[in-house]
Amino acid sequence: MAIDLVLRRDWHARDPRGDYTQLDSTKGVKVHYTGGKVDPGIVREHKGCVELVQSIQNFHMDGNGWIDIGYSFIACPHEKVFEGRGLHHLPAANGAGLNAGHYAVLGLVGNAGLVQPPDGVLSGILDAIQYCRDRGNAGREIKGHRDGFQTDCPGDPLYAWIKKGAPRPNGGTPHPPPTAPPFPGRLLKYPPVMTGEDVQTWQRQMHKRGWNIAVDGAYGPDSRDVCRRFQRNQGIPDDGVVGPQTWRLAWEAPLP
Repeated sequence: MAIDLVLRRDWHARDPRGDYTQLDSTKGVKVHYTGGKVDPGIVREHKGCVELVQSIQNFHMDGNGWIDIGYSFIACPHEKVFEGRGLHHLPAANGAGLNAGHYAVLGLVGNAGLVQPPDGVLSGILDAIQYCRDRGNAGREIKGHRDGFQTDCPGDPLYAWIKKGAPRPNGGTPHPPPTAPPFPGRLLKYPPVMTGEDVQTWQRQMHKRGWNIAVDGAYGPDSRDVCRRFQRNQGIPDDGVVGPQTWRLAWEAPLP
């Protein structure tokens, strides 16, 4: 399963105001919509998606008084998935007493403007759901926000899609297999600490795969330890050095 994940740092998310509540497993995922007007222009320009997600976070933190954006993930028309609270963190969008049961995934459609979910939104929602299952111990349920909570969310078009079984658009056409970018030409290792864009690129990919790693562009002892554990998982020598094989597997190895 491939997911085009936009990390919090990449959409310039604000830091949460407090600690998240740990969420070890869920029954599945609940799907949401914005409940307001969404500018159809976001279909043409991804920048609008970023600005919309930022505005939702601001409203949730400054208007609702929450510690962060309420959703676990957000899917946009470009088949990208924004990291909200992320995996293993209790969402805030499902309703009081209901958040521990499901992750919360928002599709960037509303009740005016962009109402019909584009294929990219639907595919992004499905990618987020599969990611929650693969890496977040989510169950098989796919529900709408209105299931068990009095609300119009996720809107009639999204809810009708859910009731049909949430089929993937285009008859379930699979994503092409992921391909690693070219190896940067130097071995990433520690000691000493190595810094650079190549380090950050590898760290970002490992974070997308679900590893707990700082994406700071500095290859130190923590990055080396993640590398060693990943290498052991892949059945290759665990020397803690990101060489051509480890680099390639970071993108091309199947998720467990």
